[in-house]
Amino acid sequence: MKFVIQRVTEANVKVDGKIIGEITKGFMVLIGVGQDDTKEIADKMVKKLVGLRIFEDENGKTNLSLADVDGQLLLISQFTLYANCKKGYRPSFIEAGAPDMASDMYEYIISECKKSIPVVERGIFGADMKVSLVNDGPFTILLDSDNL
Repeated sequence: MKFVIQRVTEANVKVDGKIIGEITKGFMVLIGVGQDDTKEIADKMVKKLVGLRIFEDENGKTNLSLADVDGQLLLISQFTLYANCKKGYRPSFIEAGAPDMASDMYEYIISECKKSIPVVERGIFGADMKVSLVNDGPFTILLDSDNL
């Protein structure tokens, strides 16, 4: 499982020109689900995500979590995080989770995040989405379950 976490001052996602998810201060997270991912892996990833201390405290140090700053989440599914570009110029996505499994895992991640973060917005799994954001910092972290 892979999360691309961007600290944002604002972010939104549109489908067919309509905003379907929008946040202010928080994290915009691209979520890639792999073939072998499980709820146990998702639990570890969610725990790390909501616990990340990457907001500045009163001394300017990145020491505060989402909960500490009343941060929000915008969660977007993105199977292309599993692109394999080793051969040629056309990426292969065979390492990505099958759509039904990945969709279920995405829904599970959303439900788990809602247990500790009051505002959790989302995209639509498999839809053609347009994501806009203002990356604060910029601050971007790649969280990979293979490295947890």
